[in-house]
Amino acid sequence: MKVIVIGGVAAGMSCASKVIRSDKTAEVVVYEKGGFLSYGACGLPYYVGNFNDDYRRMIARTKEAFEESGIKCHLYYEVTHVDVQRKEVTVHDIKGNRDFVDHYDKLMIATGAKAVMPPFEGSHLLGVHSLKTLEEGIFLREYAKSENVRNVTIVGGGYIGIECAEAFLHLGKKVRVVEAADRILTPFDTEMAELARLELESKGVELHLLEKVKRFHGQVAIEKIETDKGIYDTDLVIVAVGVRPATEFLEDTGIKRAKNGAIIVNRKLETSIKDVYAAGDCILVYNECLKEDSYLALGTTANKCGRIAGANIAGDHQEFIGALGSAAIKVCDLELGRTGMGEMDAMNKGIAYKTVIIRANDHPAYYPDPTPISIKLIYEEKTRKLLGAQTCGFKGAVLRVDVFAVAIHAGMTCDELGMTDLIYAPPFAGVWDAIQIACNAAK
Repeated sequence: MKVIVIGGVAAGMSCASKVIRSDKTAEVVVYEKGGFLSYGACGLPYYVGNFNDDYRRMIARTKEAFEESGIKCHLYYEVTHVDVQRKEVTVHDIKGNRDFVDHYDKLMIATGAKAVMPPFEGSHLLGVHSLKTLEEGIFLREYAKSENVRNVTIVGGGYIGIECAEAFLHLGKKVRVVEAADRILTPFDTEMAELARLELESKGVELHLLEKVKRFHGQVAIEKIETDKGIYDTDLVIVAVGVRPATEFLEDTGIKRAKNGAIIVNRKLETSIKDVYAAGDCILVYNECLKEDSYLALGTTANKCGRIAGANIAGDHQEFIGALGSAAIKVCDLELGRTGMGEMDAMNKGIAYKTVIIRANDHPAYYPDPTPISIKLIYEEKTRKLLGAQTCGFKGAVLRVDVFAVAIHAGMTCDELGMTDLIYAPPFAGVWDAIQIACNAAK
C-alpha cells in the first residue's frame, strides 16, 4: 500500500507516523510545501518575541528522524492537483521548478490553513506581514531587530494578534492593535475579553476597537497605516485577521467542502471520495458540545485527527470523539482559558441557559501570594448541566479549564462537579477549589 500525505506539519506527520507504525510494509510519502516538518506553529509569536532563542526547539521531530522510521519526506514540494479517478497527484518541485505525477493507494490531505491577507492597498509593502509559517517567524524575528522598527501595528485582536502584541512588547516596541469588532479575543465572552483588554492597556498597548483598516502607506516599506478613524505611523504591520483552509487545489476533485473551503469529513476522517482522508486546519471537525461540525483550527485537534486518520488508513476503524474548542492564551501577566460553549453559542442553539461568574483565590490566604481567578460558567437552566467554562487569572486559571473540559465531556452537572473530590493543600488550592466555588454558585 502506498500512502501519499499532502502536508507535513501537525496532522500530516501524525498520520504518516501512525501509518508506518501500524503497517511496516506501507510506503509512506510526504510532500510538504515549506522547508520544515512537524513544528509547533503556536510557538511562533514567542520565538519572534525572543522568549525562545532557537527555532529548532519548535520542531518536534526532524526530517532525518522521520526518514529513519521509513517515511519518505520531500520538502519544498507542492501538490497542485489531485486526480481522484486515477489516484494521482501532480507535484511541483519548487526548487527544481519542475512538475511530475505520483500515484497513491490512499491519500491524506493535511494542507492546513493559510493566513488571510485582505486586499488592502499597500499590502505589498516591505514590513507588512502575516505570521503563520516557521519561515515567516524566522524572517520577522530578524526584521524586528532593526533599530528602525519602533512602532508595530497588529491588525486583528484574535489569539495570534494578541500573542504578537505581547511578543513585540517584550522586544521593547510601541504596540498598537487595530480590531474591527467591539472587543479583542472574541472566542471569549465579553467579561473575560474585558479583563484581557485592561491587562494589555496597563502594559502600554494602544487598543483601537471598532476600527477598520483602509490602506497602508509607504514608498518601499510601510510608513503609515490608515483606518476609518485615523492615520498612524508604523514601521511594521502584522496582519492577523484569521486563517482560511488551504484547499483551493481540490476545486475540481469532487471532494466536498464547506463554504469556507474546509473539507467535510466523517468521524473516521474520511472525505466524500473513497481512499481519501483529511485532517488538521483544512477540515471541519465534530464539535462535541454543539453536536455539529465546526471549524476549529487548533493544534490539539489536528494531532488527534491525524493520528486517527493514520490508524484508519492502515486498516483500523477508529472514530474521533469530538472537540470542545478548548483553548488558552497568555496576555502579558494574565492567562485565559475556555472550553465548550460560550454564551452566544448557547443562545444560537436556542438552549435555556444561565450563567454565573465568580472570583476566588487560586489558594488560601494563609499561604503566601494568593491571586484571584475569575470563572464564568454556562449551564442548562433546568438540569444545571455544564455547557461551557471560561477562566482568567494570573496563575492557576488555565489548567483548571481541563477539569471543566472533562466534566463537559462526561455530561456532568454543576452540582456533580461542585462535589467532586478535588485536591486541597494550602500551596495549591483551598478546601473548596475555585472550580467548586463556581459550580456551587450555579443556582
